[in-house]
Amino acid sequence: MSGSLPTAILVSALLKRVNDAGGMGMVRARGDAESGTILLILNEEPGASRLLERVIGVHGKPVFVATGPIDANDAGARDAYWRRRRSRDPDLWVIELDIASAERFAAETILDG
Repeated sequence: MSGSLPTAILVSALLKRVNDAGGMGMVRARGDAESGTILLILNEEPGASRLLERVIGVHGKPVFVATGPIDANDAGARDAYWRRRRSRDPDLWVIELDIASAERFAAETILDG
């Protein structure tokens, strides 16, 4: 991803923005500081979450794609999914966000970064 900011800086900026807005963000797994992939766990309503991954889209720009288990209420399946992904890709960052409009915060920070 030449021309983009290192992953560690994007993650740091995202966590700061979320925390400054009164939400909570945490790193569940730290990946490669320069070019690691980012997997987001978005907790926007009690008991339900969804997973998004930052990938390079068909036009060469970063985009989010939905990933993970279908049942948003199955925390065990969600955790098992990202742990399996992490075991195959140690460069993967796993970031959990607990704030309303979590996808908007992430898009403004790490897709434009």
